[in-house]
Amino acid sequence: MAGKNERQRRQAREKHRRQQEQRLARQQQVRRRWAIGTLAILVVAGVGTLLLVFLPGGGAKKAPAAASKSPSASPTATATAVAEPAHHCNYASATPVAKKVSFPPATPDYTDSYQATLNTNQGKITFNLLNNKATCTVNSFVHLAQTGYFDNTQCHRLLTSGIYVLQCGDPYATATAKLTCSTTSNIGAGTPGYDFASENLTGAKYPAGTVAMANEGSATTNGSQFFIVFKDSTSGLTASYTPFATVSSGLGIVQNVAKDGYSCQYAQSGGGAPKKKVIIDSVTIKKT
Repeated sequence: MAGKNERQRRQAREKHRRQQEQRLARQQQVRRRWAIGTLAILVVAGVGTLLLVFLPGGGAKKAPAAASKSPSASPTATATAVAEPAHHCNYASATPVAKKVSFPPATPDYTDSYQATLNTNQGKITFNLLNNKATCTVNSFVHLAQTGYFDNTQCHRLLTSGIYVLQCGDPYATATAKLTCSTTSNIGAGTPGYDFASENLTGAKYPAGTVAMANEGSATTNGSQFFIVFKDSTSGLTASYTPFATVSSGLGIVQNVAKDGYSCQYAQSGGGAPKKKVIIDSVTIKKT
């Protein structure tokens, strides 16, 4: 009996240790994704200020509408940059998977033009997608939208100082989730199960109306998460986040959400959960 009890205690200790390691790993991943890329250095009146921002993602992370005729891309070891407009896209496996979805097509419809409409509880927000400048990003976004990946999710992060963005695209932030800004939550760490390389970064600027990808701080960690710039943030953001669309209507909705501020603040990453909920009911894709 003594031997059996000792084995049970040892197994219980091992289980507890594994749980602690998993919890720590989740927290570290959330912190990386909340780092809207890297530390952005803001210089105001000659005074340098470090601002920890995020855009994963990180974080995060579908394919162009008509690209469905192409075979699905298989996971690759690493995501690599391509010339634009891209004729082939590489998508690499990533975790944690917030919502299971197939990989986008490897061959994008790089000659087509697309418009995306976020159908939200606050109204419609419409983007013109930059398919000739960020082909693989658009390919991914359209694929995710058409498979319902963004349906019934919340825009989970708002930044209103130095960087002015509303971040969306993580299914961990479900429509019914209460955003508490807890460091133990997976919200902000979600991926669609793949990531890919940044595009359209040469001379990238972030005026109001820009829609860009969030990432974990490196050029190959784009996934499903994106952000909408509601006030010029060019001086606050380095050219590290793929601009893949511009808002054609509905920017006022985001600006009104920003006026209400947050309900809680993310201690480690900056910004907070929007006080006024923005729930994406669905995303409509239209060829133009």
